[in-house]
Amino acid sequence: MIYLYDGTAEGFLTAFLAAYPDEEGAIASDGVQLPLGVKAVNVATDREKAEKAKKRFLSFDKYSMHDLSRILRSGDHDKDETAFCYFRLLAEKKRPVSEMLSEEAARRADECIRRVGVEIHRLRGFLRFFETESGALYAACAPDNDIIDLLLPHFRARLPHFPFVIHDVRRKKAAVWDTEHCFFAPLGKAEVLISADENAWQNLWKRYYSSVNIPSRERLKQMRGYLPVRYMKFMPEFSRPHG
Repeated sequence: MIYLYDGTAEGFLTAFLAAYPDEEGAIASDGVQLPLGVKAVNVATDREKAEKAKKRFLSFDKYSMHDLSRILRSGDHDKDETAFCYFRLLAEKKRPVSEMLSEEAARRADECIRRVGVEIHRLRGFLRFFETESGALYAACAPDNDIIDLLLPHFRARLPHFPFVIHDVRRKKAAVWDTEHCFFAPLGKAEVLISADENAWQNLWKRYYSSVNIPSRERLKQMRGYLPVRYMKFMPEFSRPHG
Protein backbone atom coordinates (compact mmCIF):
# COMPACT_ATOMS: atom_id res chain seq x y z
CA MET A 1 0.00 0.00 0.00
CA ILE A 2 1.24 3.48 -0.87
CA TYR A 3 0.35 6.19 1.64
CA LEU A 4 0.07 9.57 -0.07
CA TYR A 5 0.80 12.83 1.75
CA ASP A 6 0.79 16.52 0.87
CA GLY A 7 4.57 17.00 0.60
CA THR A 8 5.00 18.78 3.94
CA ALA A 9 6.97 17.53 6.93
CA GLU A 10 3.76 17.34 8.98
CA GLY A 11 2.10 15.39 6.20
CA PHE A 12 5.05 13.00 6.04
CA LEU A 13 4.97 12.34 9.78
CA THR A 14 1.23 11.68 9.65
CA ALA A 15 1.67 9.27 6.73
CA PHE A 16 4.60 7.61 8.48
CA LEU A 17 2.40 6.71 11.43
CA ALA A 18 -0.08 5.10 9.05
CA ALA A 19 2.54 3.29 6.96
CA TYR A 20 4.90 2.09 9.69
CA PRO A 21 2.81 -0.90 10.87
CA ASP A 22 2.36 -2.02 7.25
CA GLU A 23 5.30 -4.30 6.37
CA GLU A 24 4.75 -3.60 2.67
CA GLY A 25 3.86 0.05 3.18
CA ALA A 26 5.52 2.96 1.40
CA ILE A 27 5.06 6.72 1.30
CA ALA A 28 4.76 9.06 -1.67
CA SER A 29 3.88 12.73 -2.01
CA ASP A 30 0.86 13.87 -4.00
CA GLY A 31 1.40 14.10 -7.74
CA VAL A 32 3.96 11.28 -7.92
CA GLN A 33 3.33 8.88 -10.81
CA LEU A 34 2.52 5.48 -9.28
CA PRO A 35 2.99 2.11 -11.01
CA LEU A 36 -0.13 0.53 -12.47
CA GLY A 37 -2.01 -1.73 -10.09
CA VAL A 38 -0.51 -0.24 -6.93
CA LYS A 39 -3.03 0.51 -4.22
CA ALA A 40 -2.83 3.97 -2.70
CA VAL A 41 -4.61 5.84 0.04
CA ASN A 42 -4.57 9.56 0.77
CA VAL A 43 -3.53 10.41 4.31
CA ALA A 44 -4.83 13.76 5.52
CA THR A 45 -2.32 15.77 7.52
CA ASP A 46 -3.07 15.63 11.24
CA ARG A 47 -1.09 18.31 13.04
CA GLU A 48 -1.65 16.80 16.46
CA LYS A 49 -0.39 13.38 15.40
CA ALA A 50 2.49 14.94 13.54
CA GLU A 51 3.55 16.95 16.60
CA LYS A 52 3.57 13.80 18.75
CA ALA A 53 5.64 11.95 16.14
CA LYS A 54 8.01 14.92 15.90
CA LYS A 55 8.62 14.95 19.66
CA ARG A 56 9.19 11.21 19.62
CA PHE A 57 11.76 11.36 16.84
CA LEU A 58 13.51 14.34 18.46
CA SER A 59 13.87 12.25 21.61
CA PHE A 60 15.77 9.70 19.49
CA ASP A 61 17.86 12.25 17.56
CA LYS A 62 17.77 16.01 18.09
CA TYR A 63 18.74 16.56 14.43
CA SER A 64 16.03 14.33 12.99
CA MET A 65 13.74 17.16 11.87
CA HIS A 66 16.64 18.96 10.21
CA ASP A 67 17.41 15.75 8.33
CA LEU A 68 13.77 15.32 7.34
CA SER A 69 13.58 18.88 6.04
CA ARG A 70 16.69 18.41 3.89
CA ILE A 71 15.50 15.09 2.44
CA LEU A 72 12.06 16.43 1.57
CA ARG A 73 13.66 19.38 -0.23
CA SER A 74 15.60 17.02 -2.44
CA GLY A 75 14.88 16.86 -6.15
CA ASP A 76 15.51 13.10 -6.16
CA HIS A 77 12.55 11.12 -7.50
CA ASP A 78 12.91 8.61 -4.64
CA LYS A 79 13.22 11.12 -1.80
CA ASP A 80 10.03 9.88 -0.10
CA GLU A 81 11.31 6.32 -0.01
CA THR A 82 14.66 7.58 1.30
CA ALA A 83 12.95 9.51 4.11
CA PHE A 84 10.61 6.64 4.97
CA CYS A 85 13.39 4.04 5.19
CA TYR A 86 15.58 6.40 7.21
CA PHE A 87 12.85 7.19 9.73
CA ARG A 88 11.81 3.55 9.94
CA LEU A 89 15.40 2.74 10.90
CA LEU A 90 15.39 5.58 13.44
CA ALA A 91 12.12 4.29 14.94
CA GLU A 92 13.56 0.79 15.22
CA LYS A 93 16.91 1.79 16.75
CA LYS A 94 15.49 4.57 18.98
CA ARG A 95 18.80 6.43 18.80
CA PRO A 96 20.73 8.45 16.19
CA VAL A 97 21.39 6.46 13.03
CA SER A 98 22.97 9.10 10.79
CA GLU A 99 26.44 7.61 11.22
CA MET A 100 25.33 4.00 10.71
CA LEU A 101 26.52 4.12 7.10
CA SER A 102 26.69 0.33 6.86
CA GLU A 103 22.88 0.54 6.85
CA GLU A 104 21.58 1.31 3.35
CA ALA A 105 18.80 3.53 4.69
CA ALA A 106 21.29 5.71 6.60
CA ARG A 107 23.73 5.83 3.70
CA ARG A 108 21.08 6.90 1.18
CA ALA A 109 19.78 9.57 3.55
CA ASP A 110 23.30 10.86 4.19
CA GLU A 111 23.99 11.16 0.45
CA CYS A 112 20.68 12.94 -0.12
CA ILE A 113 21.24 15.41 2.74
CA ARG A 114 24.77 16.12 1.53
CA ARG A 115 23.64 16.88 -2.01
CA VAL A 116 21.12 19.42 -0.75
CA GLY A 117 23.72 21.02 1.52
CA VAL A 118 26.28 21.23 -1.29
CA GLU A 119 23.81 23.02 -3.57
CA ILE A 120 22.94 25.54 -0.85
CA HIS A 121 26.65 26.28 -0.43
CA ARG A 122 27.21 26.57 -4.18
CA LEU A 123 24.34 28.94 -4.82
CA ARG A 124 25.45 31.26 -2.04
CA GLY A 125 28.43 31.91 -4.29
CA PHE A 126 27.02 31.39 -7.78
CA LEU A 127 23.74 33.29 -7.52
CA ARG A 128 23.86 36.48 -9.58
CA PHE A 129 21.73 39.52 -8.68
CA PHE A 130 20.81 42.08 -11.32
CA GLU A 131 19.71 45.64 -10.56
CA THR A 132 16.32 46.31 -12.16
CA GLU A 133 14.95 49.63 -13.36
CA SER A 134 12.96 49.90 -10.12
CA GLY A 135 16.14 49.59 -8.06
CA ALA A 136 15.27 46.15 -6.66
CA LEU A 137 17.66 43.24 -7.20
CA TYR A 138 16.62 40.10 -9.07
CA ALA A 139 18.30 36.68 -9.25
CA ALA A 140 17.03 33.69 -11.21
CA CYS A 141 18.05 30.09 -10.61
CA ALA A 142 16.84 26.56 -11.29
CA PRO A 143 18.23 24.49 -8.42
CA ASP A 144 17.97 20.73 -8.35
CA ASN A 145 16.51 21.01 -4.86
CA ASP A 146 13.80 23.17 -3.28
CA ILE A 147 16.08 25.54 -1.36
CA ILE A 148 15.40 29.22 -2.12
CA ASP A 149 13.85 29.81 1.31
CA LEU A 150 17.13 28.58 2.82
CA LEU A 151 19.14 30.94 0.62
CA LEU A 152 17.08 33.99 1.59
CA PRO A 153 18.47 34.46 5.16
CA HIS A 154 22.05 34.43 3.84
CA PHE A 155 21.41 37.17 1.29
CA ARG A 156 19.18 39.14 3.65
CA ALA A 157 22.14 39.34 6.03
CA ARG A 158 24.47 40.42 3.21
CA LEU A 159 22.05 42.85 1.54
CA PRO A 160 19.87 44.13 4.39
CA HIS A 161 19.17 47.54 2.80
CA PHE A 162 18.34 46.31 -0.71
CA PRO A 163 15.00 44.74 -1.73
CA PHE A 164 15.56 41.58 -3.75
CA VAL A 165 13.83 38.61 -5.35
CA ILE A 166 15.26 35.09 -5.69
CA HIS A 167 13.29 33.37 -8.45
CA ASP A 168 13.22 29.57 -8.71
CA VAL A 169 12.19 29.30 -12.36
CA ARG A 170 11.94 25.51 -12.19
CA ARG A 171 9.36 25.51 -9.39
CA LYS A 172 7.82 28.83 -10.42
CA LYS A 173 8.10 30.52 -7.05
CA ALA A 174 10.07 33.33 -5.45
CA ALA A 175 11.62 34.33 -2.15
CA VAL A 176 11.33 38.08 -1.51
CA TRP A 177 13.01 40.53 0.89
CA ASP A 178 11.51 44.04 0.93
CA THR A 179 14.03 45.38 3.53
CA GLU A 180 11.53 44.76 6.31
CA HIS A 181 9.84 41.43 5.68
CA CYS A 182 10.55 38.07 4.06
CA PHE A 183 7.82 36.32 2.13
CA PHE A 184 7.32 33.69 -0.55
CA ALA A 185 5.00 33.75 -3.53
CA PRO A 186 4.21 31.87 -6.75
CA LEU A 187 6.03 33.39 -9.73
CA GLY A 188 5.91 32.05 -13.26
CA LYS A 189 7.69 33.82 -16.08
CA ALA A 190 9.20 37.14 -15.01
CA GLU A 191 9.81 40.07 -17.35
CA VAL A 192 12.81 41.81 -15.83
CA LEU A 193 14.15 45.15 -17.13
CA ILE A 194 17.67 45.79 -15.91
CA SER A 195 18.90 49.29 -15.16
CA ALA A 196 21.35 51.18 -17.38
CA ASP A 197 24.02 50.91 -14.68
CA GLU A 198 23.47 47.17 -14.44
CA ASN A 199 23.83 46.78 -18.20
CA ALA A 200 27.12 48.68 -18.11
CA TRP A 201 28.46 46.63 -15.19
CA GLN A 202 27.48 43.37 -16.87
CA ASN A 203 29.35 44.36 -20.03
CA LEU A 204 32.44 45.25 -18.00
CA TRP A 205 32.27 41.90 -16.20
CA LYS A 206 31.85 39.99 -19.48
CA ARG A 207 34.80 41.80 -21.07
CA TYR A 208 36.95 41.12 -18.00
CA TYR A 209 36.09 37.44 -18.07
CA SER A 210 36.80 37.32 -21.83
CA SER A 211 40.15 39.10 -21.43
CA VAL A 212 41.48 36.79 -18.69
CA ASN A 213 40.30 33.63 -20.45
CA ILE A 214 43.02 31.84 -22.44
CA PRO A 215 41.31 29.77 -25.18
CA SER A 216 44.39 27.62 -25.76
CA ARG A 217 44.50 26.64 -22.09
CA GLU A 218 40.85 25.98 -21.39
CA ARG A 219 40.18 23.32 -18.81
CA LEU A 220 36.47 22.82 -19.38
CA LYS A 221 36.22 19.52 -17.52
CA GLN A 222 37.93 20.97 -14.46
CA MET A 223 35.85 24.16 -14.61
CA ARG A 224 32.61 22.19 -14.78
CA GLY A 225 33.72 20.26 -11.72
CA TYR A 226 33.75 23.52 -9.76
CA LEU A 227 30.89 25.22 -11.60
CA PRO A 228 28.11 22.93 -12.89
CA VAL A 229 26.88 23.79 -16.38
CA ARG A 230 23.27 24.13 -15.17
CA TYR A 231 24.23 27.29 -13.25
CA MET A 232 26.05 29.00 -16.12
CA LYS A 233 22.98 30.17 -18.04
CA PHE A 234 22.11 32.47 -15.12
CA MET A 235 25.60 34.01 -14.96
CA PRO A 236 26.33 37.01 -17.22
CA GLU A 237 30.04 36.28 -17.61
CA PHE A 238 29.27 33.30 -19.81
CA SER A 239 27.53 35.37 -22.49
CA ARG A 240 29.07 37.85 -24.89
CA PRO A 241 29.16 41.57 -24.04
CA HIS A 242 26.92 43.94 -25.96
CA GLY A 243 28.53 46.50 -28.21
